[in-house]
Formats: sequence, C-alpha cells, structure tokens
Amino acid sequence: MLHIYIDADACPVKDEIYKVADRYSLPVTLVANSWMRIPDSERIKLVVVDKGPDEADNWIAEKAEKDDIVITGDIPLAARCLDNEARVLGHKGRPFTEGNVADALATRHLLTQLRDQGIRGGGPPPFSKKDRSLFLQQLDQMIQAIKRG
Repeated sequence: MLHIYIDADACPVKDEIYKVADRYSLPVTLVANSWMRIPDSERIKLVVVDKGPDEADNWIAEKAEKDDIVITGDIPLAARCLDNEARVLGHKGRPFTEGNVADALATRHLLTQLRDQGIRGGGPPPFSKKDRSLFLQQLDQMIQAIKRG
C-alpha cells in the first residue's frame, strides 16, 4: 500500500500533505527528532527518533520501499530512497529521480565547498505560494501515477 513518509523537522508543506493524503485515504508518517503537533487521524502518525544528524534520514531510508512517497529537501536521503525504488518529492515540488539526483548531489557538494571556503553566502530563496502550488500539483500527479501502475 502506498505510504507517504515526511522528513518532518523542516518541512514547510505538512498541511498540504495532510489534505492530499486525506483525499486519497493514504497513511502518512512524519519522522522527526522532536515531538510536534499532528492532526488527530488514524492515518497520520509521528515517529520521534533519537537526536542526531541522520537519525530521521536513516529511519526513513530503512522503511521507504517501492512506490512509497518520501517528502524531503535532503538530497542524500532522496538518493537513498530512490535506491529502494521509492518516489521522492522535494518541498518545492521538484521530483527527485535517478536521472537528476546525481547532479543535485554534485551541486550540493560544490556549494558546501564554496561555503566552507567563504566564497558563497546566503541560502535558497524564500518559500513562495508558487512553490506550494507546484508541490501540491506534483504530489497529486505522483500519487495518481503510482495508482495507475
């Protein structure tokens, strides 16, 4: 059965995921390093893992399997989940695929090196209504594609 896993600590689209999952009657598991409020629903659960840099990522990567959906902005986690044949969607609506995750990892590595050398500053642009809309569209399309087989 299709399951949605959320890398929840910094996810800005949790409410949108709840609405879409409710429409399709899908189970959702949020994974975080600390407790957070979630809707009162039998299909939504929160897993609190030990504090640590990759504890939530490790938990999700171990559980996500073929045709589950993982919502994350973490590129290494996306790559691990793709290895398990899960579908992965970034917070801004960008699907991670076998075809683009290697480039995303390389870009992440380059930007980390530049930041470490003090060459590049700043972060990603702020999250916008357009990002939220694209995310909803992509999540819906991803669910429909999985259900079609």
